[in-house]
Amino acid sequence: MRTSRRTFLQAAGVGLSLPLLESFGDVPSKASPSKASPKRMIAIDQDLGFIPKLFFPKTSGRNYALSPYLEKIAAHREQFTVFSGLSHPGVDGGHRADKTFLTGAPHPGRASFRNSISLDQVMANDVGHETRFRSLSLGINDARSLSYTQAGVEIPTIQNAAELYKKMFLQGDRKAMEEQLVRLRRKGSILDVVMGQSSDLSKRVSASDRERIDQYQTAVRSLEQRLTEAQAWETLPKPKVDEAMPEYPDDKKQFFEMVRMMNEMSRLAFQTDSTRVITLFLGGVRTPGVKLENGRAIGGYHNLSHHGKDELKLKQLEEIETVQMELFGELLRDLQEVEETDGSLLDNTMVLYGCHMGDANIHNNNNLPVILAGGGFNHGQHLAFNEHNNAPMCDIFVSMLQKMGIETDRFGSSKGTLTGLS
Repeated sequence: MRTSRRTFLQAAGVGLSLPLLESFGDVPSKASPSKASPKRMIAIDQDLGFIPKLFFPKTSGRNYALSPYLEKIAAHREQFTVFSGLSHPGVDGGHRADKTFLTGAPHPGRASFRNSISLDQVMANDVGHETRFRSLSLGINDARSLSYTQAGVEIPTIQNAAELYKKMFLQGDRKAMEEQLVRLRRKGSILDVVMGQSSDLSKRVSASDRERIDQYQTAVRSLEQRLTEAQAWETLPKPKVDEAMPEYPDDKKQFFEMVRMMNEMSRLAFQTDSTRVITLFLGGVRTPGVKLENGRAIGGYHNLSHHGKDELKLKQLEEIETVQMELFGELLRDLQEVEETDGSLLDNTMVLYGCHMGDANIHNNNNLPVILAGGGFNHGQHLAFNEHNNAPMCDIFVSMLQKMGIETDRFGSSKGTLTGLS
């Protein structure tokens, strides 16, 4: 007898939409090729940016000349757009701007700073219930998260590709599954008590304190939602993949291998529809040194980014950044090679790649290096805006939200969609 999705929802005891499952006849087959593939998004922040003169093209439009770094992804020229003259208005603070790469919230360096919801979480709030993981927040070498909830609370990162593999694909036995469900329910009951106590407290405090409590309760409700979703998915089988679990290196200097593994896990997450929203922060600040592909080691990545125009440091930094671009090219290639019913995985995945600093050498947060690939946009161009009076980067985010199917014309500091990107 065929099981319906409604039966599973009732058995789980929650009003939750399940993903497209082969057992229910939902997954597109050769007999139903017209079913649209889901839209997805991955945002990658390259912690220490790029040497500007090697990243930005000198000409604009569709016939722009590729810069030295863009030459490394030339095979995908018609599948990406490179931008110049973008930034987040009011965002300063050098490295601290990583917190606002996907939010655009101003003045992250101030003690009074309060973050806002990140781009990925707006998307996750809309489509996250359809997959096992509403979103994945990933990082390398103790990187801070790029993901922030509605209340501006940071979502912790997964820092190890092997742990991510286990989370996505390794199924525990029934005893382990039942123990996990008990833990999830226990956390839920604790949150009930916390919410009750905070609601009672809000009746006896000042108006400003009530605002803080409201922010806190919003964060708790968000966590409650994720716990409910996790309980519903815990009893369902995880997808099976041919790829073996990666042997994630312990040596932080194996930075490029870490990036490559996280890219691979991201592709698998999309390909198995485990999630549709991913953020990945490539933490260069805490990378003590970098081993190149030929085995040669280069000194501290962060130190090199503050090169002070020293020729040796610039040469070594260029070597690192060249490999960064090559790894990005590998990710685009791997997404392109996965065929779906209506194009490739890259065609259906928005890939945002850039940095929260325009020039790490001087902690500049203007003229950010940004590339948007895939996702069905009108690519193959360099969109150049004013390098001194930057356009808001959040305009890209509005375009991305609309492409995800979310009806909005505002996000953060945006003024609308970005001119020239359709």
